[in-house]
Amino acid sequence: MSRCIATYRIHDDHADFRKKAESIAVGMTVGSWTELPQAKRQSLQKHLGEVHAVEVFESPDGSPGSRYADVSIAYPDINFSRDIPALLVTVFGKISMDGRIKLTALDLSDSFLSAFPGPKFGIDGIRQLLGAYDRPLLMSIFKSVIGLNADELTEQFIRQARGGVDLIKDDEILFENELTPIATRVKLCMQAAAETERETGKKLLYAANLTGRTSGLRDQALRAIDAGANALLFNVLSYGYDVLQELSSDPEITVPIAAHPALAGAIYPSPYYGIAAPVLLGQLMRIAGADLVLFPSPYGSVTMPREENLSIRNELHRAELGMKRSLPVPSAGIHPGLVPKITRDFGTDVVVTPGEAFTATRWAPKRAAALSYKPLRQP
Repeated sequence: MSRCIATYRIHDDHADFRKKAESIAVGMTVGSWTELPQAKRQSLQKHLGEVHAVEVFESPDGSPGSRYADVSIAYPDINFSRDIPALLVTVFGKISMDGRIKLTALDLSDSFLSAFPGPKFGIDGIRQLLGAYDRPLLMSIFKSVIGLNADELTEQFIRQARGGVDLIKDDEILFENELTPIATRVKLCMQAAAETERETGKKLLYAANLTGRTSGLRDQALRAIDAGANALLFNVLSYGYDVLQELSSDPEITVPIAAHPALAGAIYPSPYYGIAAPVLLGQLMRIAGADLVLFPSPYGSVTMPREENLSIRNELHRAELGMKRSLPVPSAGIHPGLVPKITRDFGTDVVVTPGEAFTATRWAPKRAAALSYKPLRQP
């Protein structure tokens, strides 16, 4: 029988973790078991969850709050449709509110994964679009954009483009507005990108922020593409993974999609609650079709533990998922001095994000171009 296995970390000073696991396996599938007549048990057997593993970690000194167990439950695929909302409700719906419990891993079946084409471009496709191989990519970000008119935004774009970057992305808080509606800013920025390419010979992707009501996202994406957009930025967690999948798998949306991690801090950081970062920002983003995934780096202003960062990278890259790899984009507070650490941890398949200020003003164009054009040596 095809099954998906979810692993949880459960903190409890007194619980019988085996009984807790059995309660989850039954409660999140058939609802009850011992009370059922034998005939009904036989008919429901194929739907019943199963305890896959229980590993208990006792507190060495008996201090309160330090006793926990890693519990794995196998859920029959027959119980849920092949979409991420159904998966998450099945494995973590109501139990996410049941004490100190965190979803730490998902081992998804080949049958479930077969419904997900994954990234349309992935690492290799993005490199092909840019003609940039065997080196990290360089991204700058619009900042201080609220209240700017189209001319001011275009001027900022040109400064960044001339700094030698491969990608420029909108700030995630740049929504549809009267001063810089998406079709207008895409047209102006892509004209500027074309002029810069004629000067430098260097291709550039501009990820315009896709915003508004869910029902209008596809139309907005198509308007942006018609205006010349060659990439999109999307705040996935505020809309949901299924919306990302709809966009990424749409044959008329023919550009890479960069997934922004806004709201992730409300979900992954606690050791007791939520969804672990490698699942939230790695595995599920890639399955839903993100070509690039932004997440807090271990190095900058909004930090994440290094081991979590590397686990996200692993989920974005690992071959077992059977789909194209997504580009990791460790972000927030990055500056040129951090490049050796980034390449040490991520290799060359990574996007370095020094931000608009460094790219446009603090870096000499020659220095930025050197970083952008030449392979970065591993330390």
